[in-house]
Amino acid sequence: MKIKNIAKLILAIFVCQIAGAIGSMFTFSSIPTWYATINKPSFTPPNWLFGPVWITLYTLMGISLYLIWNKGLENKEVKSSLFIFSAQLALNALWSILFFGLKSPFYAFVEIIILWIAIAVTIFKFYKISKNAGLILLPYIIWVSIALTLNFYVCILNT
Repeated sequence: MKIKNIAKLILAIFVCQIAGAIGSMFTFSSIPTWYATINKPSFTPPNWLFGPVWITLYTLMGISLYLIWNKGLENKEVKSSLFIFSAQLALNALWSILFFGLKSPFYAFVEIIILWIAIAVTIFKFYKISKNAGLILLPYIIWVSIALTLNFYVCILNT
């Protein structure tokens, strides 16, 4: 792999990890306080699992981003796909702000539905350009599906 490509790969992963870091700024302080006090469904994963899973998912997002970016920014499909990817990445960070920062499971639930749709569109668009780029995002939509379900139950159990 060329140095230029390695730099692009590192940058793509870094951009995705930054989105995770932004979200975590709102998450960490709420976990031992507010989040510890709310009712959660019995199938909620342990708190320690979320960090490693998200770091892995942001890395996969970065690899997927790199695969599409490498197809060339002059390509119209690449540009529109990167726009959708950017939107879902911003929505990803916004969910943590709504759920943990504003302590609003309801608004976070509404937002995570939009996020899920944006991820599905990203997967579809990426897959058309690079099958691997689309497939790499499948664990992400599965995890967000779990998060959506958890968010739904948090809303139900805390109203």
